[in-house]
Amino acid sequence: MVDLVKITVKAGKGGNGYVSFRREKYVAAGGPDGGDGGKGGDIYFVVDPDVNTLVDFRYKKKFMAEDGQRGEGGNRYGKSGSDLYIKVPAGTVVKNAENDRVLADLTEVGEKCLIAKGGRGGRGNAKFATSTRQVPKFAEEGEEGEKFELILELKLLADVGLVGFPNVGKSTILSIMTAAKPKIGNYQFTTLVPNLGVVKLDNGADFVLADIPGLIEGAHTGSGLGHEFLRHVERTKVIIHVIDCSQSEGRDVVRDFEVINSELKLYNSKLAERPQVVVANKMDLPNAEENFIKLKEVTDKLGYEIFRVSAVTKQGLDEVFYKVSEMLKNIVPEEKEEIIIEAEIKDKSEFEIKVENNIYIISGKIIEKVMRNINFDDYESVQYFQRFLDTKGINKELEKMGINEGDTVRIGEVEFEYIK
Repeated sequence: MVDLVKITVKAGKGGNGYVSFRREKYVAAGGPDGGDGGKGGDIYFVVDPDVNTLVDFRYKKKFMAEDGQRGEGGNRYGKSGSDLYIKVPAGTVVKNAENDRVLADLTEVGEKCLIAKGGRGGRGNAKFATSTRQVPKFAEEGEEGEKFELILELKLLADVGLVGFPNVGKSTILSIMTAAKPKIGNYQFTTLVPNLGVVKLDNGADFVLADIPGLIEGAHTGSGLGHEFLRHVERTKVIIHVIDCSQSEGRDVVRDFEVINSELKLYNSKLAERPQVVVANKMDLPNAEENFIKLKEVTDKLGYEIFRVSAVTKQGLDEVFYKVSEMLKNIVPEEKEEIIIEAEIKDKSEFEIKVENNIYIISGKIIEKVMRNINFDDYESVQYFQRFLDTKGINKELEKMGINEGDTVRIGEVEFEYIK
């Protein structure tokens, strides 16, 4: 089972605006009629009932939405790029790989979330015509679409989770109580992926049960396959903590109980508050009763109910699962936390000016974009650029820094002389 992948998504770039002038019979000088570019396609994640794992993302790591098309003459707008819908299984958490911020938590079939927005189309020259600028010979470039590196995590949507050290009998319990057929054997990490099954009881109750692979001490730090296993416990409503009371692996029952609960708490403090029942397994083997008494002293103090069970003989299992079904009935469903995706602000200021070798270097996403659209052979285009510099306070800042007429200014790869 693949439940953690890293991918890159890029929304479509907006189409460029177009420079065009009306050509009509008997009209000596038609006005500007360059159309706007189309919007770039957005990227959505959508929950598909036919997708169960993230395995497809192992082979495809980059996803790109369609770019918008450029505008055309006759005030024709460019076509917008098609949106891209990426199918994921229910239980997928989408995170920004750069800052680990959760962008989406997708749990319901058909649920959809916008992750990356396509760029706005650039304005054609018709949009720059004014009473004083009647022949604009410039247009805007389309904006780039949003690009993110994302982490996709799949967390199982199970009502009840079986936890405990390796070889305590979790897989056996799952196979008996559900139709699941996990691999079962007597060696460390028998189960390398979580297994799911549906428990159906005579009282009409049914719920999803997950066998969370064997945890070990230090799992919360990632030891063994700790993080890969622990993420699947987070959505469970009830925890069944399975203990090997025969001590067949040479461990101490009380320490086993305390270590697993400590790992759950250290990984996510909310797991320590989750309703839990304790299953003392392998009660058909020697020394089990003595160890059960030791363990019960601890669980009674903590208020956990403990059950004697032998998974091999199926003794005591029904009692456990009827108890769990009653617990599930009394749990009030948690409201899904609303995730607000706020724009990532890379730079607080719109521009930055520094002086190197007597050259005033201006940088900033907005100004560099405007600069790419300027036609320096066209007087009106240059005038538009000068007004932009005034509006943004850039000329004022240059003068504060002591710039003189004739000094060199660089924006991107373009250099020009400063004129007051």
